[in-house]
Amino acid sequence: MDVTMIFSMQNELSLIAVLVIVLLADLILKRPNHKALQNLTCVLMLIHIALNVVPQTVDLFGGMYHSTPMASAVKTILSVGTLLVFMQSGQWLGREDTQHKAGEFYVLTLSTLLGMFFMVSAGSFVMFYVGLELASIPMACLVAFDKYRHHSAEAGAKFILNSMFSSAIMLYGLSFVYGTCGTTYFADLPQLLTGTPLQIMAMVFFFAGLGFKLSLVPFHMWTPDTYQGAPTPVSGYLSVISKGAAAFALMSILLKVFGNMVDNWSLLLSVVIVITITVANLFAILQENLKRFMAYSSISQAGYIMLAVLAGSEQGMSSLVYYIVVYIVANLAVFGVIGAVEQQTGGKVDRDTYNGLYRTNPKLTFVMTLALFSLAGIPPFAGFFSKFFVFASAFHSGYWIVVFLALINTIISLYYYLLIVKAMYITPSDAPVPTFRTPRMMRASLFLCLLGIVLLGICSGVFDWLTDLSVR
Repeated sequence: MDVTMIFSMQNELSLIAVLVIVLLADLILKRPNHKALQNLTCVLMLIHIALNVVPQTVDLFGGMYHSTPMASAVKTILSVGTLLVFMQSGQWLGREDTQHKAGEFYVLTLSTLLGMFFMVSAGSFVMFYVGLELASIPMACLVAFDKYRHHSAEAGAKFILNSMFSSAIMLYGLSFVYGTCGTTYFADLPQLLTGTPLQIMAMVFFFAGLGFKLSLVPFHMWTPDTYQGAPTPVSGYLSVISKGAAAFALMSILLKVFGNMVDNWSLLLSVVIVITITVANLFAILQENLKRFMAYSSISQAGYIMLAVLAGSEQGMSSLVYYIVVYIVANLAVFGVIGAVEQQTGGKVDRDTYNGLYRTNPKLTFVMTLALFSLAGIPPFAGFFSKFFVFASAFHSGYWIVVFLALINTIISLYYYLLIVKAMYITPSDAPVPTFRTPRMMRASLFLCLLGIVLLGICSGVFDWLTDLSVR
């Protein structure tokens, strides 16, 4: 093989270049250097996104690395989401106890993103597992980043232990695949998988491993504690970027590898979807801590995303990626507001903290309201259209009972999202959060999220573009 072929991996190579430059800058710049590093990292991420905005098809290393136009689009979407997280992290990294560790935060985050790139473009279970571990191990460090504050160290320990067990289960299942088929390449496996009991068990174990990454019930118990203990920007990153990469990888592998076993995994997925959405919605109502609340919200959203996976069609693939795009802007808008209020109030994230917020900070309240409306699926915001497309894709594939039960659950989700809106606009407070001004980068990121929430639903060309990529 010509060594120069490796330069076809433009997404990964440009991201590695960003990572190396940030690492060197952190070593060279005089500390504290958090503002300069934030500006440099955001500029480099913009250049990285611009260089890779055109989707491409790449096949390397005998099929171990295989990137489709849709996979390239997903990498760009994940990069944009990571950029938004970096823009929201400045105020947190400016704290006295974190300003000397800003470079570590950016390097660890970019490392996890690189692992997700390999997951998305894997053409073999070996490449996929390497990407999964590269995405998971630095993430544990990010979760425990505030190890001397709150419950961050505990959250990191819970995350790495659960990640270890889920990875072991997945690797055990993949060993069954290799033992019965003699290969780990996706292109060779479909004709070798005949649905024997051992292969069905392998598929279940693989699904269990990714179920952890997606926080699907019953693999979700780590999620509330981890989101609560992790720094807020890390919780936002974990809820959207990690989940988006895992959802796309799961759908790709189920279709490419386990397509002949669709009757087995569709039944499994149908049950998991209904239980996930129902359990998450019921527990979300009980939460007073907004980070735990958003954890259960993300579990519920994962159930809705899985409806597109259940569809198992080109329409389902485009619906899944569109849902990820909308989910990124809406969820990061919520976490951005939570992070801004948290820094202003000394770490308070309870729902009562938001009582009367509209009186003192109407702009933040407006952003939070529109983001919650989008997550709830209220028209005309983008979240309504993303839910509509995943419901339609699953319905067209014949899973109308699952769609009906998911629709019923949207009523419950509307109720608990409106609890926060009620607190901000209606519930009085003797001491509301005082009026404050967020940093420039934070305002820019919230503005971009707001544009996405409003325009992604109106601009139908985005979904049409994704539909076109799904058939290429």
